Amino acid sequence: MRHARRTARRITRLAAVGGLLCGSLLVTRAIANEPGASGPPVPVGERLVAQLGAARTAGSWLGADGRTVVAVTDAGAAADVRRAGARAEVVRHSMRDLRSAAETLRAAPRVPGTAWSMDYGSNEVVVRADSTVSANDWSRLAGVARTIGTSVRMERTRGTFTTRVDGASPIFASDGRCSAGFDVTDGRDAFLLTAGHCGPVGTTWFARPGDATALGTTVRGTFPGNDFSLVRYGDGVPRSRSDVVAIGGGRGVRITGAADPVVGQRVFRSGSTTGLHSGRVTGLNATVNYPEGTVTGLVQTTVCAEPGDSGGPLFADGLALGLTSGGNGNCDAGGTTFFQPVEAAMTALGVHLAGASGDDGPGTGAGSGQARPGGDVAPSAPPADSEAGAPGGGGTDAGVGTGTNMGGATGTASGTGTGTASGTGTGTSNTASGTGPVAAISRVVDTRSVGPGLLVIGGSLIALVAARSMRSSRRRRGAW
Repeated sequence: MRHARRTARRITRLAAVGGLLCGSLLVTRAIANEPGASGPPVPVGERLVAQLGAARTAGSWLGADGRTVVAVTDAGAAADVRRAGARAEVVRHSMRDLRSAAETLRAAPRVPGTAWSMDYGSNEVVVRADSTVSANDWSRLAGVARTIGTSVRMERTRGTFTTRVDGASPIFASDGRCSAGFDVTDGRDAFLLTAGHCGPVGTTWFARPGDATALGTTVRGTFPGNDFSLVRYGDGVPRSRSDVVAIGGGRGVRITGAADPVVGQRVFRSGSTTGLHSGRVTGLNATVNYPEGTVTGLVQTTVCAEPGDSGGPLFADGLALGLTSGGNGNCDAGGTTFFQPVEAAMTALGVHLAGASGDDGPGTGAGSGQARPGGDVAPSAPPADSEAGAPGGGGTDAGVGTGTNMGGATGTASGTGTGTASGTGTGTSNTASGTGPVAAISRVVDTRSVGPGLLVIGGSLIALVAARSMRSSRRRRGAW
């Protein structure tokens, strides 16, 4: 009997010590896993390209298997890439060569209806000319390409490269229709971010044609050169959720931050004309010679778009990526669509996403692309099979497209959806309130690991105290 009690005591002490170790590991892991304070991490491809330099690399992309591929120009760089866990592909032309080719094309006489971008996979700058480019202009541009050399490839393409004025939930001006993109703030006022070609500074926007109360006014913008503009919401615009992009059918995607896209990445675009569509990023730093002027630094994609989709949001995994600028083709035959990178636009304008950081600022306007009242909100990307959502009803059922939900399903004024402005959805920076001791702790430690860890430690300490108490009691009675 005495031996059994002694064995039970040893087992209790060993279990308590083991519990202390496990609890300590849980708490240590929670503190070590401090979330990043500056948004999503830099993709491994971009990091390697920056480390190795423009003379030894020529871009990076996601392969068909989802693995990062980095184009390199020498065996040493290839070895560095492999050690970092990415796949290396040795190419002839460096990023410096590709940039030089693009600069030469940019310096040549401008030909409307042409566009070019760096194709990292083929290690070339691909020049495309639409159906409006004459034979003489094509011949002259081909001559420029020949002087550059093998780093340039020329292609003819169908349709015409045009801006997509005329669309995600529509916004209307006196001379046309455009698309709302993302809600942003400078910490004081609420703004709508959209395409710059939609209208010059001073343009007044309405939720529907003939409305007496203005939605807002364009206060800053750039086009051509870049393609973004800032619309300040009017004082009478109701507050509503500002961090959700509608994707059709009353559903929405919560936007938790912003990022630059990666070549090969699957992305989503939504607009009031064509609804939700997806595709892949095929090029960065693209240049497009629209009839109205040249725009540089664009994202090239296989996502389709049509007139009415301009300014609408490009996004993936809950991150804002871009604003619809223009392209060619349509959503029946397919085509190429270019997007203004949203991070570059926000940096130039001195604003940040409203709602995604928990700070909408005072007077937040109707949430860009918010879901309709009672609609579902997805925390990140649309379902994998969501290739196309319902169109926006030609600008009347504004709650179905993306951009600001200015109409709702019933056509009432300017987004009457429910939900708090800050949002409590998942995401790297979408905390409930962003203030107070609980929020401060949650930014430093992973509370999901700390709680169980502390419970295990507490239980183990109690077991140790109980075992010691039992031993002392037995000693006093002479039983141990």
